[in-house]
Amino acid sequence: MEEKTKNRFWNGIVEFFKKDLVSYIIKRVLMFIPTLFLISILVFFVIQLPPGDYVTAHIAALASEGEYVDANYAADLRADYGLDLPVYQQYIKWIKDIVWTPTDSAYYRLYHSHHNWKYSFAYGRDVWSVVEERLGLTIGVTAVIMIFQYLVSLPIAVYASTHQYSPGDYITSIIGFLGTAIPNFIFAIILMYLSYKWTGNANVGLFTPEMLQNGIHLYNFGDFLKRMIIPIIVIGTSGTCGIIRSVRAQMLDEVAKQYTLTARAKGVPEHTIIMKYCFRAAINPTVSGLGGVLASLFSGSTVTAMVLNMQIQGPVLFKALQAQDMYLAGAIVMVQAVLVVVGVLISDIALAFLDPRIRYSGGGR
Repeated sequence: MEEKTKNRFWNGIVEFFKKDLVSYIIKRVLMFIPTLFLISILVFFVIQLPPGDYVTAHIAALASEGEYVDANYAADLRADYGLDLPVYQQYIKWIKDIVWTPTDSAYYRLYHSHHNWKYSFAYGRDVWSVVEERLGLTIGVTAVIMIFQYLVSLPIAVYASTHQYSPGDYITSIIGFLGTAIPNFIFAIILMYLSYKWTGNANVGLFTPEMLQNGIHLYNFGDFLKRMIIPIIVIGTSGTCGIIRSVRAQMLDEVAKQYTLTARAKGVPEHTIIMKYCFRAAINPTVSGLGGVLASLFSGSTVTAMVLNMQIQGPVLFKALQAQDMYLAGAIVMVQAVLVVVGVLISDIALAFLDPRIRYSGGGR
């Protein structure tokens, strides 16, 4: 019996991928190019909206320190960085160099890459090295926080829907609303204070000075995990309330439908009705919002990351916007856009797997 169940499961997966999904994925991947192109236009021109540019901000900073900057020097700086060109010409040059930089260019000879993301004014080095430095850690932290959100919120939502108006339902709802109502940075400060009172260490930052110097090894990996607890709780709980309320409402709607009453009348176990039928239908809206959750976690926790001194992309983007470092800000937002598009694609595939009623081509079968 167990072997037959396994075969049915794998046959279901094979049949799933035999449908229109493969052609759908190919179409969506091909749509990535025009989508990212339009996003790049919006990003570049929105970043240019604040008055002035990097040279203006740099000169203002020098003037605040009592240094006089000659107008010719400022003009030379703008010419060196290409800031004297019209905005559309700056964009064309930026996107063209990202797509392909010739082998005989100075950038390729220096970095051995055909994709030139330009120069970061604020960090004094090429943009991609700044983004790459924290990209892996940012994606890792985002993935862990997202897993935490769903592992916490989905069981609570199922429990609350199957125990409606019980003390447990009220308690979980209150906890969920508190996670949303308390600003993340305030919650972070509270947890840092409690951590310092209980352990003598506020656990600020993801790395100790020793880790920054020598890297993460087995002997200090435990310390890294301890420092991850506060960011996971603070950022993770902020999104749990929405997931809990959405799944709970959907579950209550599914539980009251005719097919569940029919299943109960036929003697189907309650656990099977809840998890196999009601839950699969109830999480559709949550799964479809995966791309938006990914975007909010990737860059929406900037203030919290600054309070906790987290070495992820949020504070880098904030510094780039402050300094009007348009190439660095544009690169970070473009990476975020790619992740969101990929997240939406994954959510669409998951929806088709969870709900067989969804089809990607016209006509039912």
